Amino acid sequence: WRGRDAAPYSTLVPSDEVTINYRHGLPVITLMLPTRSERCQFTVKPVLTTVGAFLQDVQREDKGIERAEVFATDGSKVSDATLMEVLLMNDFKLVINGTAYSVSPPVKDKISSEHATEMEDIKSLVHRLFVALHLEDHQIRKERELLQKLDHLKGELLPLEQMRARIMSSADAKTSRLLWVGLALMSTQGGALAWLTWWVYSWDIMEPVTYFITYGSAMAFYAYFVLTKQDYIYPHAKDRQFLHYFYRKSKKQHFNVERYNKLKDDLAEAEESLRRLRQPLHLRLPIQEISDKD
Repeated sequence: WRGRDAAPYSTLVPSDEVTINYRHGLPVITLMLPTRSERCQFTVKPVLTTVGAFLQDVQREDKGIERAEVFATDGSKVSDATLMEVLLMNDFKLVINGTAYSVSPPVKDKISSEHATEMEDIKSLVHRLFVALHLEDHQIRKERELLQKLDHLKGELLPLEQMRARIMSSADAKTSRLLWVGLALMSTQGGALAWLTWWVYSWDIMEPVTYFITYGSAMAFYAYFVLTKQDYIYPHAKDRQFLHYFYRKSKKQHFNVERYNKLKDDLAEAEESLRRLRQPLHLRLPIQEISDKD
C-alpha cells in the first residue's frame, strides 16, 4: 500500500489526456502514447479483461513505456488481477513512466429492465451453447480415463483375487474340520457319560460329574466372552475362527490384505464415477455410439 505522501509519480496531467467513452456497450479508453506522441484507442471487455492485461496492451503499443501502473484516488495500487469492470466504477490514476493521468470514467446509463432481461437471456444462451460444444467431449474423455483406470485396477486385482480365493478355500476347509471335530467330541462325551451311567456306575455317582461338566462349559463360555467381548453364538464363533485361519494363512503366503482392500475401494469408486458419468452421457450421445460403448 502506498499512502498519499509517497506518491509513485512525479507529475500530474489533467484528466482530458485520458478519456473513456462507451461504444456498442464496451468502454473505449483513449490516451496519448508518450514516446510516439499520438493518441491511441483501446477497446476493453470489462468482464474479461484485467488491469494487468490492459497495461500490457498499452506497453505493447508503445515500446518506450517502461512502467505502467494504476492507482486508486487514495494512492493505493490497484492489483493487476482486478477486472476492468471493477476499475471503471470509480475514478483512478493511470501512471505511465512517472506521469500520472487522472481518469474519471463516465457514468454508464442504466439499462431498462427489458434490456437487462434480454442480456441475461443472451448470457444463458451462450452458456448453454458452451456446454453443448464442450461438455460432451469432456465427458467422453473422462469416461475413457475411468475405463483405463478400471482396466489397470482389475489387472492389479486379478492375481490378488486368485490368491485370496485359495486362502479362503483353505480357511473354510479348516473351519469346517474344526466344527466336525467339535461335533465328534460332543458325541464322544455323550456316549462316554451314557456308558458310565448305565454300564459302569449308577446315576447317583454320575450326576455330580455331569453337573461339574456343565459348570465347566459355562465357565468356558464366560471366558470366551471375557476375551472376545462377544457372546458365544455359533455363527459368530465360526466367522471368528474363519478370520483367524484366513489372516494366519495370508501372513504365511505374503498376501497384503490392506492393499487388496484399497484396490477394491478404488475399483468401487471408479465404477460408481463411471455409472454417474454415463447417466447424462447416454442422454446426449447418439444411439449408435451408445450401443458401441455398451
